[in-house]
Amino acid sequence: MGASFHINVENTTLRVRLDNPAQHNKLSPATMKALREGLTEKAEDKSLRVMVLTGTGKSFCAGADLGELGRYNFDENPLEQLTDVVERLPFPTICALNGGVYGGGADLALSCDFRIGITTMSSFIPPARIGIHYPPAGLARAVARLGLGPAKRFFLACERMSAEELKAIGFLDFLVTPEELEARTEALTQDIAALAPLSLRGMKETLNDIARGELDVAKARQFQLQCLQSDDFIEGKQALAEKRPANFKGA
Repeated sequence: MGASFHINVENTTLRVRLDNPAQHNKLSPATMKALREGLTEKAEDKSLRVMVLTGTGKSFCAGADLGELGRYNFDENPLEQLTDVVERLPFPTICALNGGVYGGGADLALSCDFRIGITTMSSFIPPARIGIHYPPAGLARAVARLGLGPAKRFFLACERMSAEELKAIGFLDFLVTPEELEARTEALTQDIAALAPLSLRGMKETLNDIARGELDVAKARQFQLQCLQSDDFIEGKQALAEKRPANFKGA
């Protein structure tokens, strides 16, 4: 059996691919731990500007391995720990949904900053069908991203949503045909990679703090000051005056 996921760096892009297609990229506790540790290490890399997360096969992710669920320590839930690390990565993250997303896989997708889906995908979250309670951090994230109404449709009605419905409720930011997924993902990746890294890192953290109800105005002001004192701000002004693309260095 091969690796259940792959992490690679290409220039300033971190690429992560779930690779267990026979089980619809289901996540075992060991996989979640190894992926979390790999991403925690990459979070320290100041050269990275964007992450792309996708899957192999017909599904993006079928969530956590329920066969392992009884062994979880719910004070240290591996799914919650993984999605928290993904959400808190300092650079913008893109989830390229190559297929259906189910259960905890939906929380993994929602922990990314952007989601690009394909027209043939669907999603449902089944804890109430099997008698379990979804991780509270995942419930909070769903409400913050989608609103209370759509979250209740997922969790209390166990509604299976089509790609079009996922786009309508805001789960998907972009919806493309399967053939267009790679090109649309690369276009967004390149657009983000060309922007000022300090600006993106500071605003991402501030936006996520706001979404969690944890806005620290003093911290956000420090991000503002850091940007104003950066070489990138000088470069950005010069590029604007000279009507050319800016060449940001992240400093």
